[in-house]
Amino acid sequence: MSIVFVPKKLRGKAKINQETIQRLLDENDQLIRCITEYMQKGRAVECVQYQQILHRNIVYLATIADASPNNMPPSSNSTSSETSASTSAVNAYGGTG
Repeated sequence: MSIVFVPKKLRGKAKINQETIQRLLDENDQLIRCITEYMQKGRAVECVQYQQILHRNIVYLATIADASPNNMPPSSNSTSSETSASTSAVNAYGGTG
């Protein structure tokens, strides 16, 4: 069973550290290997449960990354010409600016 699966009463109480993240990444690696093996054997139906676990793990890791204070957006040290060039590029592709 995935380490991400936690009973509702325990959710939000787990400590997120580098070891937990690494275990999830290792688990994802193994899940991908299992999925690939089953697909090569033509057993796509068996892949579904592993794909669901992999999806849950990836969403969990993305949630951790989004909530992490270490993932600050780059500082705005760009010059005004770089900023206007970026705005022009966005406007050229239909964005607003």
